[in-house]
Amino acid sequence: MKAFVVRGPRDAGVEDVLEPTAGPGEVVIDVRRAGVCGTDVEFYTGEMQYLHDGNAAYPIRLGHEWMGVVAEVGEGVDKTWIGKRVTGDTMIGCGTCHRCLDGRHHVCEFRFELGIRGGRAGALAERLAYPASYLHPLPDAVDDASGALVEPAGNALRSVWGANLSTGDRVLVLGLGTIGLLVAMFARAAGAEVHLMGRSERSLRFARSLGFEHVWTETSLPTLAWDAVIDASNAPSLPAKAVELVEPGKRVVYVGLAGSPSLIDTRVLALKDVTAVGILGGSQGLDGAIEAFADGSVDPRPLVSTVIDLDHLAAVLAGDLPASVDAGPKTHIAIPGASQLPAEGKKR
Repeated sequence: MKAFVVRGPRDAGVEDVLEPTAGPGEVVIDVRRAGVCGTDVEFYTGEMQYLHDGNAAYPIRLGHEWMGVVAEVGEGVDKTWIGKRVTGDTMIGCGTCHRCLDGRHHVCEFRFELGIRGGRAGALAERLAYPASYLHPLPDAVDDASGALVEPAGNALRSVWGANLSTGDRVLVLGLGTIGLLVAMFARAAGAEVHLMGRSERSLRFARSLGFEHVWTETSLPTLAWDAVIDASNAPSLPAKAVELVEPGKRVVYVGLAGSPSLIDTRVLALKDVTAVGILGGSQGLDGAIEAFADGSVDPRPLVSTVIDLDHLAAVLAGDLPASVDAGPKTHIAIPGASQLPAEGKKR
């Protein structure tokens, strides 16, 4: 089959590889859609920290935002999975440690992260072998484009839960990438007054096109009482800024990661009696994201700017986006056999 392989820094392309087989407890999935994430770019450039601390190594098969159709099942797996449209968790725990047993498999010391950590091949390929216990079925109301956005949406939903918002609370979201915009969508659906802070005029315009009125730069940000600040950026300076801005006794949530240390002054954190929440992965938020997509309270599809095939992925990771790209931050890969309709053309 065809799969996208990163062989080393800035050395990647489509290769012919052996098709996967479904081992005990596994399924094989015909991948239809997969998304490109900033983590994938970091693996392509060689900047990803996992490469430097031994949690990942070249060659690597990327792809952790995906959906597809179950084609085969292995020993011990219910055959009724065959033919179902599914997505799945990025975090795959060992299943036996105390963290896995109490529902924290996403921080299992021995976990795989699909297409990221531990060498488990990702979904930027025609087929994917995957453990059945981590599958999430997709209802018909969630189309392929939305299905491939469930994984980042799970991160965003957990971030909103971490902010502990009540109806009418004022929340500031830092960063206008895919996660930041999804955070804003879920916060709006929860009844919060949503403000966003970004940098480029292009991203500011796009956020406004999604119906968000309160969109600022750091210099234009008004002095308001923020009931929560959610940092979905990769800027090293913004975690400290979040603590500075948030109301005393309220919450800051960190879902973005900078490429270098992003330090906060814990004296300010303590003296303001602020709760800081870190988010790793969307695991516990995946079902909630699917439900929100299905009932229409959150529609992520405008975030998809363009749909390409595997052969064009290396150029995109290198920063060469198609000239016709729209303003949305997300690029999707359509695998042969998937619908070629753009996200905005799909109807529920």
